[in-house]
Amino acid sequence: MSSAAESATTGFLVWRLSMKWRVAVDRALAPLGLTHAQYAVLASLYGMGRSGLRPSQRRLADHTGLEALYVSKLARALEGAALVARTRDPDDPRAMQLTLTEHGHEVTARSITAVQGLLDQLLEPLGGQHGPRAREFARDLAVLLDAPLDPRTDDEEHQS
Repeated sequence: MSSAAESATTGFLVWRLSMKWRVAVDRALAPLGLTHAQYAVLASLYGMGRSGLRPSQRRLADHTGLEALYVSKLARALEGAALVARTRDPDDPRAMQLTLTEHGHEVTARSITAVQGLLDQLLEPLGGQHGPRAREFARDLAVLLDAPLDPRTDDEEHQS
């Protein structure tokens, strides 16, 4: 670890790692015509579809952590590229359900392979994706993702 990284805050390191990952995924997926955000939608739809789910845009937004409006824009663009089909939810005519098209399945499978290769490279210093350090790292990340994170005002902090 560089001396600059040793003196950096945890927040800065998390930000840098997320930016490093996003840029690497964007570069790896550019030949497929995808961005990192589009990949997040497609790969999530792929996984949810394998579980038999046809999520609404709202549910997909909750699953990915992306804003619902952004998921809507991404879904429209992916629909335009014939990767995603958007249909009205029969139980809620205001909601749109999303599924991968056949072409979407093909592109998503190729993109998952590319991103898995990146993940292998990223986790190599921890002993690889399936090593004990990487599993521990994944558990730690899951704990942090489950922690509530609502910004407090200065007044609220002083009252605690």
